[in-house]
Amino acid sequence: MVIFLYNLLNMKNINYISKLGILILLLCFVAMQYAVAQQVTAMRINEVLVINETNFTDDYSNRHAWIELYNTSAGTVNLAGCFLTNDRNNPTKYSIPKGDILTKIPPRQHTLFWADGDPDKGTFHVSFKLDPTKENYVALYDADGKTLVDEIVIPAGQIPDRSYGRKTDGKPEWIQLGKVTPSTNNITLDKNDKIGKFKEHDPEGAGMTLTAMGVVFSALLLLFCCFKCIGKVAIKASKRNAEKAHAATVSGGHANGHSTDALESGDIVAAISMALYEATEDVHDLENTVLTINKVTRRYSPWSSKIYGLRTTLK
Repeated sequence: MVIFLYNLLNMKNINYISKLGILILLLCFVAMQYAVAQQVTAMRINEVLVINETNFTDDYSNRHAWIELYNTSAGTVNLAGCFLTNDRNNPTKYSIPKGDILTKIPPRQHTLFWADGDPDKGTFHVSFKLDPTKENYVALYDADGKTLVDEIVIPAGQIPDRSYGRKTDGKPEWIQLGKVTPSTNNITLDKNDKIGKFKEHDPEGAGMTLTAMGVVFSALLLLFCCFKCIGKVAIKASKRNAEKAHAATVSGGHANGHSTDALESGDIVAAISMALYEATEDVHDLENTVLTINKVTRRYSPWSSKIYGLRTTLK
């Protein structure tokens, strides 16, 4: 349904108003699914231990039969006000108290109730016990006391410290579990088959060492090849850019009427500039900027010269 609405929303031939309506419908559908997911109907009776001799103990360090519930939804479920019973004719035999924060079960999580017949010990101690000599009926009812959420009949002749539960959490199939798993998944992995086989065929660890070294050297070789290829690509790209720049320069020189040979290098321009500079410097006398004072030696005193006493006669 969600995929269908999403595909309609992405169609181009639908106008804006229709897309808005589809979007609102999609949001309502998601909200309804989320609301349903948080209902008590998502809870399941997941595992039951009838005979507890050497197994899990309660918060008073006592061993009793216990009932495990599992939240199959993607939202938190509050069990407060719901009922647990072992009597088909009395669905409201034990009312789960309200106001306890621990009755809120997170998504895909478990909770444990002790069938010790002593509800005064706390929220998770029910008012009935399980009989190890006969089959036991266990049921969970909603807060109205009429809506059956889940029920199970545990066969008689249960093995001590062996629980009866679902093969996979929340799934329909019930089996005699080989391992008691209170407040956790019914299937737990104690070992890794692949690692076990590897250890069996390679007890000294030589294969593991060679494998690790092979992975490291392969990674280094791959990096070397990558960097080499990147370097070659960069060099080729630089050459292409240089050729493009040269072609642009040549085409610009022809367009401006200049010779291509004169634009090939800046050495020619530098040589011409130097020659002009030298030629300009040779034209001017270097002495023209030098002030020279030389001592003049005369055999007579210029102050007693007779030429200063003569008059110039104009003809």
